[in-house]
Amino acid sequence: MVGARIYLLNLGEIIMSGERQKTIVNSWNEWDPLKHVIVGRADGTMIQAPEIAIQRDWPEDGFPLGKYGPYPKEMQDKANEQLDNFAKMLESRGIRVDRPVPIDFSQTVQTPDWVQETMFGCCPIRDILLTVGNEILEATMSYRSRWFEFICYRPLLEQYFKEDPNFRFEAAPKPRLTEHSYKKDWWREWHSMSEEEQFERAENGDWVF
Repeated sequence: MVGARIYLLNLGEIIMSGERQKTIVNSWNEWDPLKHVIVGRADGTMIQAPEIAIQRDWPEDGFPLGKYGPYPKEMQDKANEQLDNFAKMLESRGIRVDRPVPIDFSQTVQTPDWVQETMFGCCPIRDILLTVGNEILEATMSYRSRWFEFICYRPLLEQYFKEDPNFRFEAAPKPRLTEHSYKKDWWREWHSMSEEEQFERAENGDWVF
């Protein structure tokens, strides 16, 4: 479900300059009072077309293995209602809330190495960005459908560069995600396991790569 979990990124401080809020990116832990966050959006979220790293199989929800497309509109609307209400709740407590800019996630994307028939969305921001001090780190994705997801957050990062002269940004090198990048039949094997077996493999660092 798109709205089952709330995803945000803690950015740190803001200061007021006249009527305008100015950004200071600075966060060292997850328990100081929130001052500035990014909350995701559910607009246009897709059930991804099958790829090596992930193959959705939700027959009870109308999406058996091999079928893909946008989440039903009512699910997107409910998820956005939750996210929007959460953002308003934070703002009512004096917390600045920024939001990503969704793009057309139904479009086909490609690199010289592969073609992927759909993207995913921009709801789980914590998968993409991490704040460490005055720096935001951008992770790379193991899913081809999420390879270009960073685009949704670049307008915000450009804004932070303009407003905070001490802001730093680094992006992890992007893997090519060729056929040889992945373990053969990993996804099928993963979903044949019990939860306990999955947790054990995860703890041992046994992932799709």
